[in-house]
Amino acid sequence: MTKEERLAHIKSIVSQHEIETQEDLQRYLEAQGISVTQATISRDIKELQLTKVIGAHGRYKYAAPVQAPHPTWATVKHRVLEVFVSLARSQNLLVLKVLPGHAHSVAWLFDNIQLPGLLGTIAGDDTILMILADETTAQSLQSELEV
Repeated sequence: MTKEERLAHIKSIVSQHEIETQEDLQRYLEAQGISVTQATISRDIKELQLTKVIGAHGRYKYAAPVQAPHPTWATVKHRVLEVFVSLARSQNLLVLKVLPGHAHSVAWLFDNIQLPGLLGTIAGDDTILMILADETTAQSLQSELEV
């Protein structure tokens, strides 16, 4: 069995069962015919970034981290249209005003779409400062976002 297959088994086990200890995980793996040492399990837990969360019975159990999906440009544009208030540009900076309470989620979308030329965002409650590599990129994004 390859390491990737073992990791897949571990993710499956922790998503289907209340695994509280490394020993519990080792027993489940052995029941599936997978023999591993405690040291291997420890390394696998670290690599999978498993964390302890409160289980159904109030005791801590292992859980896989939640993977947020990567947004698409269509998702970003749709979300901006839902909460758009205004957009202004100064050289390579865009200031996007949105409805109160929405700036962080919209900024997260921009930060995670990996838009070429977008260096980063700073979000308040209803305002997002978007820092772009140059004025041309800022103008292009402004044109794309204007409602």
